[in-house]
Formats: sequence, C-alpha cells, structure tokens
Amino acid sequence: MEGEKYAKELDVAVRVVHMACSLCQRLQQGIVSAGSDLVKSKEDDSPVTVADWSVQATVSWILSEFFGSQNVSIIAEEDVQTLSKADSASLLEAVVNTVNECLAGAPKYGLKSPPKALNTSQVLEAISRCNSVGGPKGRHWVLDPVDGTLGFVRGDQYAVALALVEDGKVVIGVLGCPNYPMKKELLSYHYQYHETMSRLSPPSDDMWERGCVMYAKRGSGEAWMQPPIPGDKKFVWPNSARLVQVSSIDDPKLATCCEPVEKANSDHSFTAGLAHSVGLRNQPLRVYSMVKYAAIARGDAELFMKFARTGYKEKIWDHAAGVVIVEEAGGVVTDAGGRPLDFSKGPYLEGLDRGIVVCSGATLHEKIIDAVYASWDSSNL
Repeated sequence: MEGEKYAKELDVAVRVVHMACSLCQRLQQGIVSAGSDLVKSKEDDSPVTVADWSVQATVSWILSEFFGSQNVSIIAEEDVQTLSKADSASLLEAVVNTVNECLAGAPKYGLKSPPKALNTSQVLEAISRCNSVGGPKGRHWVLDPVDGTLGFVRGDQYAVALALVEDGKVVIGVLGCPNYPMKKELLSYHYQYHETMSRLSPPSDDMWERGCVMYAKRGSGEAWMQPPIPGDKKFVWPNSARLVQVSSIDDPKLATCCEPVEKANSDHSFTAGLAHSVGLRNQPLRVYSMVKYAAIARGDAELFMKFARTGYKEKIWDHAAGVVIVEEAGGVVTDAGGRPLDFSKGPYLEGLDRGIVVCSGATLHEKIIDAVYASWDSSNL
C-alpha cells in the first residue's frame, strides 16, 4: 500500500468500514430480536436507527483524527435533528454508548482510540461535521452509514458505503456488506439460518464468512474483497483479500438482474417490461441497498437497472462506492443515456438521464441501453 496515490486513504477507509460492519452486526441482532426504541422515522417516513448515527459518528471521528478535521470534508446522509429532540434522549444515549464501544475497539483494526470516552456533545459534533455539500473541486468523503435501513431492521441485507470523491470523480470506494457471504453458494440461505446452525455446531472459519468488505481504487483495474475479522483476531493487511471480477456473461437470456426490494423509489413495471424486451429469463435477484453493486462486481449477477419515479432524486452516497468497485472489476455504470454518472454537483446526481444502468460488461450494456431507448419511446412514463 505504501507509495501509491490514495494508499493511506484507502487503507483507513477499509479499516473503518470493517469497524462499522462489526458495530452494525451487533446492533442488528438486538434490533431484530427486540424491535425497539432504537428505530425512528425521519420526516420522509424512511427509518433511521442507532446504527446510522453511530456509524456516521465513528467514521467522522476516525477520518478527522487521522487526516485532521480541517482537511476532512464529509457528505453523509444523517443529521442530528431527530436525535436532538427531547423524546430521543434514550436513543441519543444509546448512540453515545455505541460509538464509544466501537471506538474502544479501534486498535483491533489498527486505528487509534480516543484517549477518553467521547461525551454527548462530541458525538453530536462528529455527526454534524458531515455537512459538506461537495461540488466540482477538492476532496470530499461520501458516506452512507447504513444503506438499506429497511433491510437492516428486517434482519436482511444492507451496506456501509464510503467513497472519496476528488474534483468531482470517485477515486476510491469501500463497500461493507455485513450479511452478504463471501461464498456465493451461501446466498440462497438467509444469514439467520447460519446463525442458528452455528449455535448447534460451530462452523469452520472459512464457512462462517457471513459478510464481506469490497474496495477499489480508480485506475487500478482491480477490485478486492475481504472477509470480516472474526472474534479477537486483529486486522492484518491485506486480510485474506481476493480479487473479484464481473461475470463474462453478455447474453441477456443468461443474465441475472438485481432489483430493489422496495417499490417506493423505483419503477418496477418499466424495469420488468425492459427485462422482457431484452429476453431476460432468470429470476431477478432482489436485494436491499448497494449490495446490488457488490453482486455485480463479484459476478453473482450481471445487471442492475434503476428508473426512479417522478420527483425522486438519486443521492450520491447511494452509488459512489459501488460505481468505482464495479468499474474497476470490469463492469460499466452509466445513466440510461449511456453517460457516466456525475458526482461533481453536490449531494444529488443532477442531470441524470432517466435512470441508472449497471452492467457486467460493455456488450451487455450496449444491448440494455438500446432496449431502454426502444422501450422508453413506447412507455407512458
């Protein structure tokens, strides 16, 4: 890692995402089994949990300590509005405790812990510091602390996504998928099945790789995947990293398409019509969050299309980390007009042509883009 551009940034980002995944795994178990006051609704009715704020505070604190707070600009999803309300006192206390517990374990990942526990105002400050609006110049970290919060609270898939954007271009991306197993054959089982089985008979280390962390650096032509850090073991670079590559399938009849689970923000009917028109036959892989990017980067699926409903604007934190990982693994990501996504306009993907198309390769991508043009003209969207 030494001597390469963005080496330090990537190193710290991978370590802090591993930390965040561990934090989320612990919290998800509690939320799924107890339900609870740890979940709130935001103004747009989307859920937010103790994990969202805790991850944001942890990542913000680590990046600011490592690179100096004056040098760190972070664009992230959460603010402290809900957390600061009078009826959120117990939630805020849970966030502060979770952040301190997580930061106390930082040495396991080769990172520094704070000299003493952070107080409430320091935790709120770390969350609030993630208020950058980005833009075409300078360096901006882009964080989605828990992408797919609905999946998270339902005991299903979700992701922790961290990217670095420099002068409007995504230069590194790290995607933590705590419930997305290293081995594809384990995908057909819900992770809770493996949790139950592991209590009955402890699995071998390689079997029990429930999650994964994927990462890539712009221009390297490589995307990597690491297993989680089990038990009391310490993170030692490169932590059994293995290269991942997109699938070589370019025939739509053989391709598998990822789809969002929720219908709220995307047009499933147009996507279904498009899938039919290009001859997709396989059952779609429906997963929450940026796990869809992970699936394509490592060859579990070949295609992901998202066409937002009218009025919905795509946010950069929902795509930045996934885009660079898929592209460096050999895939193609554009809007539906075939243009690269523009991360230089602030928190939203402004100027997006109809939707987003993520493919395992250029040949399949060309067929899908052609089909989009043909289908769009005949649709009433």
